[in-house]
Amino acid sequence: MSAKGNYLAMKKLIAGNWKMNGTVASATSLATDIVAQVGQRLDLLKTCDFAVFPPYLHIRLVQEALAKAGAGATISTGGQDCSATGNGAFTGEISAEMLKDIGCEYVILGHSERRQYHGETDEKVAIKAARANEKGLITIICVGEKESERDAGHELDVVASQLSRSLPAGFTALNTVIAYEPVWAIGTGKTATPDDVRIMHKFIRDNLTARLKDSVGTPRILYGGSVKPDNAKDLMAVENVNGALIGGASLKVADYLAIAAAS
Repeated sequence: MSAKGNYLAMKKLIAGNWKMNGTVASATSLATDIVAQVGQRLDLLKTCDFAVFPPYLHIRLVQEALAKAGAGATISTGGQDCSATGNGAFTGEISAEMLKDIGCEYVILGHSERRQYHGETDEKVAIKAARANEKGLITIICVGEKESERDAGHELDVVASQLSRSLPAGFTALNTVIAYEPVWAIGTGKTATPDDVRIMHKFIRDNLTARLKDSVGTPRILYGGSVKPDNAKDLMAVENVNGALIGGASLKVADYLAIAAAS
């Protein structure tokens, strides 16, 4: 494995998805506060990578706040989605090229809210991921089952299907991260048990290993779904959990950093 591959494998990724939240003032303040507190925790920088995903129109100002505090190279930024196409006549879309051009390193794709409210299919996610990787972005591809699917005992089949159809042919350990987010645990206050997570993350790891059998290393696998400071330690201690994709808790600096510390 390359030095970079080893580096990625050693560190956990703490990704904060701000979703559709924040004003200019609050986004700037949140970024500034994160920088200030991360800067006081050099121990966390040795064990964790940090990334934040503001709404599109706040990405640049968050980057400027991070750079002003001297943390531009410490905390990465990313988009919450990107277009499946290149630049052109696609009103309201944001391309992977645009995200890369303003300095983003990551993009979240296939989040359950995109799948549920915008009708995104696995195939659409794969097209977006291929384009994002081509433009130099690391994709965080989300998978996860609905409560009805888990109740029926189909959670492994659902996630296997999503992995099969959502990952582009050229995915690697360096250009892709997987986020397991059980849909029933997102924003509901419900959380998968450590045993649930262990079984699913092992299943995902085995799936990725089989698909990348000629490569060295597999993508980091994050857990997402009502991750909070009080459950983070148990969840992050589970084998094959390589970090967290955090929603609401990432809007509170103390919670975001507490989850990182629990990792």
